[in-house]
Amino acid sequence: MFSGAHVILYSRDAEADRAFLKDVVGFEHVDAGHGWLIFKLPPAEVAVHPTTHEPRSEVYLMCDDLTQTLTSLDKKGAEISRAITEERWGLLAAVRLPSGTELPLYEPRHPTALGGDSP
Repeated sequence: MFSGAHVILYSRDAEADRAFLKDVVGFEHVDAGHGWLIFKLPPAEVAVHPTTHEPRSEVYLMCDDLTQTLTSLDKKGAEISRAITEERWGLLAAVRLPSGTELPLYEPRHPTALGGDSP
């Protein structure tokens, strides 16, 4: 029925954030015209969490080895905006996009829908 998901990040500096995703993160992309880049993401999953606050959406990039990922991004000039913390569900960190938006990264320590159990 569905062929994929399209995630939108609204940005105050879309051009700089696109360059970051292309050059620093290294996502493959297509140019939809006039420099409007659309990036190929790794396989994804969606979870629904309960809340007593206003409903919202979040985007996290999942990593097999968060430490290695942050080291690689740091070498390419990414700002690590949140150091690794251990949560009950995995390791969490974040990088800052050029626009100032924080992009959370995590290494799951729970079963995922992407291919079985994580360690």
